[in-house]
Amino acid sequence: MAMQFYASPEQVQRDRSEYARKGIARGRSAVVLSYEGGILLVAENITTLRKISEIYDRIAFAAVGRYNEFESLRRAGVRMADTIGLTYDRRDVTGRALANAYTQTLGAIFSETQKPYEVEICIAQVGATPEQDELYRIMYDGSALDEPGFMAMGGQAEAIANVLKERHDVNADLPTALALAAEALGSVGGENGQTRTLAAKQLEVAVLDRKRTGRTFRRLADATLTSLLGHQSVADADLGETDAAPPAPADSKPTESAASEDTEG
Repeated sequence: MAMQFYASPEQVQRDRSEYARKGIARGRSAVVLSYEGGILLVAENITTLRKISEIYDRIAFAAVGRYNEFESLRRAGVRMADTIGLTYDRRDVTGRALANAYTQTLGAIFSETQKPYEVEICIAQVGATPEQDELYRIMYDGSALDEPGFMAMGGQAEAIANVLKERHDVNADLPTALALAAEALGSVGGENGQTRTLAAKQLEVAVLDRKRTGRTFRRLADATLTSLLGHQSVADADLGETDAAPPAPADSKPTESAASEDTEG
């Protein structure tokens, strides 16, 4: 009969934490911060897979770590938000409620499964003023932090957060806020500790625009993002559009299946 080795619960938890932290550290970082016009979300991303997405009207989702794991969390958040909004009222969908749900989910996964999720996520809700913005950082073990105005996630989050802490200004305009976020992300990861200059093609950028009603999420890309990185102002009308909504049913959509047609005789 094989002998079972004993590991204390504390050691198991430490091993799981170390495993998750190492997995997250291998990925690229992301920054979320408040500015005068809303909330800016910036992730270093050279793939077509999204790290930043819309959850609901005034709520966004950002994540670092394993894509397949945080994508399943994002989809669950969208379903939860839609269910609450349809059952009650759209105003009942809040970032705090979503953050609470994510803490419970990640906490259960960390405690009850063999492998923890290698993810960190942010739930951001834009308010009427920068002081009313809400940023929640949820860790791999379900612990949550209410961040005051800015946050960084990923392998070298502490060094990036130090750059943001020194220069973050909630009254800054969008080009200034984006320049700070790009500089903070580029402050780590260079050879021999050198800083990097990140180009538009290396960044995934979105905003929650507090001036808009309804869906406030906008993606910034291509010429708009290049102009903003060059410290040029962009008109509100030129900001990116929301993520694609489900297409409306076509007028010529059939109402009966071809399989229901009687083909006998």
